[in-house]
Amino acid sequence: MTEIRCSGVLFDLDGVLIDSTPAVTRVWRRWALEHGFDPEEVVAHVHGRPSLDTIRKYLPNADQATENREIERREKQDADGIIALPGASELLLQLPAKRWTIATSCTRPLAEVRLRAAGLPVPGRIVTSTDVTLGKPHPEPFLKAAAKLGFAASECVVVEDVPAGIRAGKEAGARVIAFRTTVEETELRRAGADFVLNNCADISVAPNPEGLSLILNGSRPRE
Repeated sequence: MTEIRCSGVLFDLDGVLIDSTPAVTRVWRRWALEHGFDPEEVVAHVHGRPSLDTIRKYLPNADQATENREIERREKQDADGIIALPGASELLLQLPAKRWTIATSCTRPLAEVRLRAAGLPVPGRIVTSTDVTLGKPHPEPFLKAAAKLGFAASECVVVEDVPAGIRAGKEAGARVIAFRTTVEETELRRAGADFVLNNCADISVAPNPEGLSLILNGSRPRE
C-alpha cells in the first residue's frame, strides 16, 4: 500500500473510467474495411489518440474534417455495451468535485454521451479534443486540465491506460498512475508510469485537509 499526496487528479476517460472498447472497435473496424485498411492495425492505433490523428495518418489526402465528423456521428450513435470500469463510480464519489477532472482524446459531445451511458458524472472542467490544439502524447491536454482545476500539472496525478497518455502526463510534469486495462504492464512502465494498478478499485481517498491523499493498493513505485 502506497500513499501519495497531490492537489488534483486528471483522469483519462476510455480504459480508465469507462470501457467503450466494443463500440470503438465496431466503429473503427467498419471504417477500416470501408477504406481497405487492416482493421486490427487501425483499431490498435486509435487508442489514446484523437480520431483526427488516425484519419490524418491513413487518409492524408482526403477531406479529413468530413471523415472525422462521420466517425463521431457513428461513435455517438453506438453506445451499446459502454460501462463504468470497476471502482470508477466509487472513486469519483470520494473525490471533491473541485479536485478532479477528465482529459480525453474524444470530443466533448462524444465524451458526454459515453459518460452518461456509463452512469458517471460529467465534470464541469472537462478537457476534450475540442479544447486543445495538440492531442496526446503532447502534454497540452493535461496542462489545460490542471489549469482548469487551478493547479500546476506538477501538483496533480494523471491516471492513464496507454503509452501515449502516460507520456503526455509525464511531459506535463505530473506523476502518472497507469492501469492494466488496455496494454501490458511492460509497455506502461516503458512509457514512464510511476505506479501501475489494475483499475480505480485499487485507489481510495484518505482525509487530508491540505489537498488529496490517494491510497494505492497493490502497487510498487517505478524503480
